[in-house]
Amino acid sequence: MTSSTSPASGADKTSGPVARFLKATEIDTRLLGMIGALLLIWIGFHMFGVIFKGAGSFLTPRNLWNLSVQTASIGIMATGMVLVIVTRHIDLSVGSVLGFCAMVMGLFQARILPDLLGLGHPMIWVLTMIVGMAVGTLIGAFHGWLIAYRSIPSFIVTLGGLLVWRGAAFLLARGETISPLDPTFSLLGGGPYGSVGAMGSWIVCAIACAAILWMIFNGRKSRSRHGFAMRPMWAEYFLALLGCGLVIGATLLVNSYPWPKGIVTQYATANNITVPETGLFISHGWAIPVLILMAVGIVMTVLATRTRFGRYVFAIGGNPDAAELSGINTRWMTVKIFGLMGLLTGLSSVVASARLNSATNALGTLDELYVIAAAVIGGTSLAGGVGTIYGAIIGALVMQSLQTGMVLIGFDAALQNIVVGSVLVLAVWLDIVYRKRAK
Repeated sequence: MTSSTSPASGADKTSGPVARFLKATEIDTRLLGMIGALLLIWIGFHMFGVIFKGAGSFLTPRNLWNLSVQTASIGIMATGMVLVIVTRHIDLSVGSVLGFCAMVMGLFQARILPDLLGLGHPMIWVLTMIVGMAVGTLIGAFHGWLIAYRSIPSFIVTLGGLLVWRGAAFLLARGETISPLDPTFSLLGGGPYGSVGAMGSWIVCAIACAAILWMIFNGRKSRSRHGFAMRPMWAEYFLALLGCGLVIGATLLVNSYPWPKGIVTQYATANNITVPETGLFISHGWAIPVLILMAVGIVMTVLATRTRFGRYVFAIGGNPDAAELSGINTRWMTVKIFGLMGLLTGLSSVVASARLNSATNALGTLDELYVIAAAVIGGTSLAGGVGTIYGAIIGALVMQSLQTGMVLIGFDAALQNIVVGSVLVLAVWLDIVYRKRAK
């Protein structure tokens, strides 16, 4: 009961050192595969720039910082799409719902709240966020109700929603662009002022490292209490060093990206700061949209793996009939899952519209395809029952890396679509092959 070595680390003496290492540390091989593919994409695009343009621009603090911000909107929605696909459904409407929510928020904060509260009121951005997420939740729950209680296939409901909500977004403002938005609201989209700076980033880093150490310590304590086999101590130390090392490395990266000179000059002038001849270095640090994505990832992981709701989701995905016979209200669960998807879409619309500092009718166009692709590339099976939140976030990063890299090297838009579509098909094929070998 108190053994510090898991059976996997000591029982199979004939396996190779790599296999024994993976068993001892319990690192997901699919996760390693996704990270390996991501690194290959990054290195490939960077080397392409070095070879053909004389300088690589992909693996730079500026590009990687912008890449993280661009991933946030898709990543937030992808975490919800995992639960939708796990339960054997699909949501094709998220891009249009995002555009509709953004337009509602744009009108709300630009034309309604200033008349009620006064221009620049500190509660405008808070109320706007609440309205946007509430609208998204109601739309998602309505879709879930049609699917669960009216037995309309999710493909048809959300395909109709794709058309309906895009048209509704146009009708709200007759195709006009709503801009500018509330200054505080715009900070949620990132940028020099929409970041927490160097000191704030190190505080986030310290909190994250403390959380990693607590999770490892608490997990080991829980295993011991329940009599489960434990990882060897060297594996625990390795995981702690790996996790904290990645967080510290990422923090060093975002802190190495400085504000543009023009904004630094404006900031120094406004605050009576003398700029030295060598220039004034002010770090961006972690962008607010990325911190929002991290928070969503943590909450959704806990929801999917540590709650009754999450267990029900995977039970429905594994066998819907058996789940219903066991007493799970599968129809009400479907409404809640799509309502949660709508809530996350509303939150994503906050990030997307704040980043543009405007609400446009085209916002979110084709996002549904990138969100589904992110979930599938991240290991979510279209057959249902299998999926991870962290996989979907990495999948979103892979998709955005492909897009960004192709833009940097000058690929045409048509060729970009061909590459993205090919990657999606390849990811599904690899998933099928992996599951056949796992049986």
